[in-house]
Amino acid sequence: MKFIQCFIALSARQVFISAFVAQRSFASTTAATTTAQMTATTNAATDCAASTLKFEEHSKSYSDLLERLREITHLNHASAVLNYDRQVFMPQSDRTSASRGKQMAVLATIAHEKATDPKIGDLIDAATKDLNELLGTSEGGVDAASLATAQRVLELEKDSYTKTTCIPKEMAARKAALEASANHAWVKARQNNDYASFAPSLKDCFDTAKEIASLQRGDNTDISLYSTMLDQFEMGMPASRIDELFAQVQSTLVPFIAQIRASENAPSLEALSGKFNIDAQKDVCQKIVTRMGFDEGHGRIDVSVHPFTMSLSASDVRITSRFSDDEWYQGLMGTIHEGGHAMYEQNLGPTELNLDSALSMGVHESQSLFWERHVGKSRAFYEFARPLLVEAFHKDDNKFDYSAEELYAAVNAVDFNNLIRVEADELTYPLHVILRYNIERDVVAGKLDVADIPARWNADMKSLLDIDVKDDSNGCLQDIHWSFLAIGYFPTYLLGAMMAAQLEHYCKTDIPDMDDKIKVGEFEEIKQWLTKRVHVHGKRYKSLDDLLLAEVGEKLNPDYFLNYLGDKYRDLYKVK
Repeated sequence: MKFIQCFIALSARQVFISAFVAQRSFASTTAATTTAQMTATTNAATDCAASTLKFEEHSKSYSDLLERLREITHLNHASAVLNYDRQVFMPQSDRTSASRGKQMAVLATIAHEKATDPKIGDLIDAATKDLNELLGTSEGGVDAASLATAQRVLELEKDSYTKTTCIPKEMAARKAALEASANHAWVKARQNNDYASFAPSLKDCFDTAKEIASLQRGDNTDISLYSTMLDQFEMGMPASRIDELFAQVQSTLVPFIAQIRASENAPSLEALSGKFNIDAQKDVCQKIVTRMGFDEGHGRIDVSVHPFTMSLSASDVRITSRFSDDEWYQGLMGTIHEGGHAMYEQNLGPTELNLDSALSMGVHESQSLFWERHVGKSRAFYEFARPLLVEAFHKDDNKFDYSAEELYAAVNAVDFNNLIRVEADELTYPLHVILRYNIERDVVAGKLDVADIPARWNADMKSLLDIDVKDDSNGCLQDIHWSFLAIGYFPTYLLGAMMAAQLEHYCKTDIPDMDDKIKVGEFEEIKQWLTKRVHVHGKRYKSLDDLLLAEVGEKLNPDYFLNYLGDKYRDLYKVK
């Protein structure tokens, strides 16, 4: 069964996945200090006492900085509105697209100029000086939680400003031009199964990404270039940490998948195909995702070619899905997946600052996969959803009276011969990610030439998944990411999957009757648990590991993910 995955277009919070841009954090204090400070900040969300000041009331530099940063946020909100309209509602003529491109380019230019204005750097430095002076005294009557918040805001904005302004305008222009030309070359190469025609552009993509990472890394050569690339998507999780996590997943799943493949008890897929009215699908998906907690009063659900989530502000978060009349599963899972992303966005803080944006792409993926997999693909869910699905689809000549168990088994079946990452089931998907991670890491390290990627790809598909790749279009040319210089993005998918499983374990610890609640469609307590543990913290923690350590008591631990997959598929395929 296909694994639902989208490009998260969270442009209003300065996370453009269409352009693969993410904010980074600046680790200038210890994780322990930050955890304590940010916990204090969260717990002090109520109004300060009358006898204390907020830091912005004490420091005019900080107050002016916040005003400028929020102005940039509002520009990004406006751009997001145009972008959402472009993908969902706008006429698709060449003239219309060209006009919209010009409008968005103007807004992007203005936002970039404001974000790189030297005055921003001056204000960051002046506000940091004010903060340090206060921290060296008895804090001058300024609220401690406000100081902790200011410290993290300044860390984040200093890092973002430094990494943005260290790139010369000429290189930024070259990168933008390369993204356009390389993507065009990739599209043609995939259509024609012609890797050789794309290889020169791909080499330029890797070389340019390395140049940019080198500038952003600066003199700190203790950090690898690849870790610097990873940090723009998954801050605080260097390659050495990911190597450790992925090695355990790979060594466990390769033999386990072979064991499941040998089973003669594959589930029936009959329940997934037939004729399903599109309007009926839209209606049932809307009922389910709003029941789960997507707030349609502060968002909307639309249809697009590729499912995505876009945040125009915390009070306006929109999702899209897509539907086919010959199957129902993709539309439902796509809607639930996007709903998970959107619920994260809807429950971030209201400051309109980078502080209250998603921590990382891995954390974001954990929220969509928590709802898609640990709720939407669970046995309990089909006890709840079956009556809704039967009501929607069991009409006229269309027979749809499958049991909850038959539905559960069908949506969780494994396709052992699938070549395409975005169509992979949750059992084989991790190895698709690990393959890409290993290849891009070795290219960046100079251990693999771009010309040799196809041969390496095909060999790894055989060794990891026992699949023969017949052509490059279904092999190393299938993903768009590298053509947009999004090198370091792939591992976030698997980090999110692991985090989702770990969160499910601790959610069930705190809510022992979680499955019983899912069976009857009671999701509010589950959503509130995620909001408390993940959503409200934004970027107050410095990494996925730090968030988990503070909120559930341990860093990312792949055991929960591997146990989840092992228990589920041994049971489903009747393997001991």
